Amino acid sequence: MGSALKAFMKRPTTWVGIITALMFQIIFSVIWMTGYNGVTDRVDTLRIAIVTEDAGMGKEIAANLVKGLPFDMVQLDSLESAKEELNERKLQMIVHIPSDFSKQVAMIEGQASLQYYINESNPALIKSIMSGAAAQITAEVNKNAVSMGIMQTITAMNVPVEQAVATSESLSERVRSEFQSSNIVQGMNNQMVPMMMVLASYVGAMIMGMNLEQSSIAVAGSISKWRRFGARSFINIISAIVVALVGSTLLLALGGQVEEGFLQLWGFQLLFVLTFMFVSQMFLYVLGMAGMLFNIMLLSVQLVASGAIVPRELLSDFYTSLGTGLPATYAVDGTMNILFGGPSVGADAGMLILISCIAVAISAGAVAVKGQYVREAQAIIANHKE
Repeated sequence: MGSALKAFMKRPTTWVGIITALMFQIIFSVIWMTGYNGVTDRVDTLRIAIVTEDAGMGKEIAANLVKGLPFDMVQLDSLESAKEELNERKLQMIVHIPSDFSKQVAMIEGQASLQYYINESNPALIKSIMSGAAAQITAEVNKNAVSMGIMQTITAMNVPVEQAVATSESLSERVRSEFQSSNIVQGMNNQMVPMMMVLASYVGAMIMGMNLEQSSIAVAGSISKWRRFGARSFINIISAIVVALVGSTLLLALGGQVEEGFLQLWGFQLLFVLTFMFVSQMFLYVLGMAGMLFNIMLLSVQLVASGAIVPRELLSDFYTSLGTGLPATYAVDGTMNILFGGPSVGADAGMLILISCIAVAISAGAVAVKGQYVREAQAIIANHKE
């Protein structure tokens, strides 16, 4: 046992393994604790639109809600344009006050309703927060309805004051909520798919890149740097096609929700898997095996900043800005659109292509620079021998 332990501890790979396990703990702890710090304090960044079609009480209620609720409240004139913004995730909820709201809330036998529109093609936390907000808004509207003279309306109908007070109080509990959800997510297993796809894809890409780097070092003596670069790029493309095909097929076979069809899912997953491969290997081209440390950091940062778990609107400005330059952000956004419904993935695909091109260009630059350093070192050695 003692001799075996000594043999293991003398190997550099043993220490690399131990240090890697330690770095995972340090990196994930620092990034996740700082990334999710203060999330619940930023609900005021969530945007809710109020659309009123009621010419009476609705306008005043909408104005009071905009002033009084702890969210980024805005008033919009068109319900259809608000729905478009909701579908594009520019809004987190719509509060619609229908045209007959004042009439219904003033009637003794009437029951008014507030209509809430929620896009479920979002992190699960959005639906939870917006459901709580809807209850708060309905309670606020009930209170406003009483304060804006329902009792006087009833009194005008020659109802005794005592009965008017009692009736107005009962009316304050008769404004109800109606929810209309779009892009409905069918179960928690489907809700977690975008995060699972990003996590599995990037971890697979970085481990594959590490092994390709080791293979590249092993054949460096017999194959030129540019032929190795071309071979690795070709392997990346073929591997991405196969990996995405297997991933998309398994998702469908296991009952996954795919609103936009298999081919679009496969094509988009192919694109972001390939992007992950180029990005993760970029660090290896530049720094060698030490680049794996940056890949661990990037994995952790992307899980936080991509919006796969917590909405990006609730993150700090630093992590929100950082996420705009990372591929997982666009992978999560596009995957949600394909799986659950939403706008076109064209913009997300364009950003992934741009990031891929930048990563390939930096990698090619690293190959060229390293080749120059090798030639200079060989020349110095040759001069010393002379």
